[in-house]
Amino acid sequence: MADTIKVVVCTFFYQMQWTDRIRQVKIVLVLAAVFLVVASLAVSQFLVSDLKEEEQRKMGVWAQAMRTLNNADENTDLSLVLEVLNGNHTIPVIVLDRLGNVQDYRNLAVRADNAEDSLLYIKDKAQAWQNAEHSIRIDLSDQDYMEICYGESLMLIRLAWWPYVQLGVVLVFVLIAIFALLSSKKSEQNKVWVGLSKETAHQLGTPISSLMAWVEVLRETYPDDVLIPEMGRDVERLQLIAERFSKIGSLPELRSADVREVVSHVVDYIRNRASNRVAIATDMPEEQVEIPLCAPLFEWVVENLCKNAIDAMESKGSITITVRQEANQCAIEVADTGKGIPSGRWKTIFLPGFTTKSRGWGLGLSLAKRIVEEYHRGRIYVKSSSPETGTVFRIELRS
Repeated sequence: MADTIKVVVCTFFYQMQWTDRIRQVKIVLVLAAVFLVVASLAVSQFLVSDLKEEEQRKMGVWAQAMRTLNNADENTDLSLVLEVLNGNHTIPVIVLDRLGNVQDYRNLAVRADNAEDSLLYIKDKAQAWQNAEHSIRIDLSDQDYMEICYGESLMLIRLAWWPYVQLGVVLVFVLIAIFALLSSKKSEQNKVWVGLSKETAHQLGTPISSLMAWVEVLRETYPDDVLIPEMGRDVERLQLIAERFSKIGSLPELRSADVREVVSHVVDYIRNRASNRVAIATDMPEEQVEIPLCAPLFEWVVENLCKNAIDAMESKGSITITVRQEANQCAIEVADTGKGIPSGRWKTIFLPGFTTKSRGWGLGLSLAKRIVEEYHRGRIYVKSSSPETGTVFRIELRS
């Protein structure tokens, strides 16, 4: 038995250390992701700003080339001017006259079905660029001028969006890493549970066998003693507990069982050992409620809920166990008149190690959740709880 306690203690602290390690790794991953995103945004902003200034300078030169072209005479050398004008292959440009008519456009993908719609699309683009102050006015004479409207190049647009693409990639990476860590943690916990359960069942096996032998000796020696049968039932109870641990250590076999009989068996056991100030009532249908169950493990779940209810009521109050056959499931509710559970703890009470008692490991509800959700593919949760009405735990199992 001492070895079993050592195994439990080591397992508990191992899980706590593993949980702390996972939390630290998640914090590091999040901080690294934030750093990468902030650094990427900062660098991209610098690059975008520099590229914008460079494109503005290019458009200034292009506008001067247009001025020179419009003011040129037959003796003007236009080779350099034409090279500048034809060298723009990236920045979209629209040239408007003083009346707002389109004179020319370049590097602009027109999305329209006919010439009239195309012209309207180009004018709308030019108006949008003018509103964004992306235009250069070229005075041709005292009364005539041209408006050079320009937008952002495709490279500039892609560069502006690149940090957000990086953000998405980093977030996906962090989520995958956290999921992998949680999966690894769950796998490790499963191994620990299996090892702990098998070791506990093994450690309990030898002393229980000895106790059973001694009970038989006492029965033969004192056949009329009324206490010996009660001792025998307690030893059988210990044997059932060892059987439960052995089943937790391996995948249990589910067999069709009447939930009413399982609940009644637990209630009879609790009633004989609970205080007289605790009233236990059941509300179950008359017809059978048969579902696939591992009866020894499910008894453990109901028993654990009842014992927690007795502790919450400080051994004074009432417990009501309700069994209902619903559409495609069986619902079992355990209600008490205790002091209730704060709403912020409705989920954390099922975590390993969580306890409000001065004594105990905080594994009861964690085991109950594992038995219901992993072995029976069901669901267990706190349906309601308040200091005035007590707590109601609900278990849902598929029929």
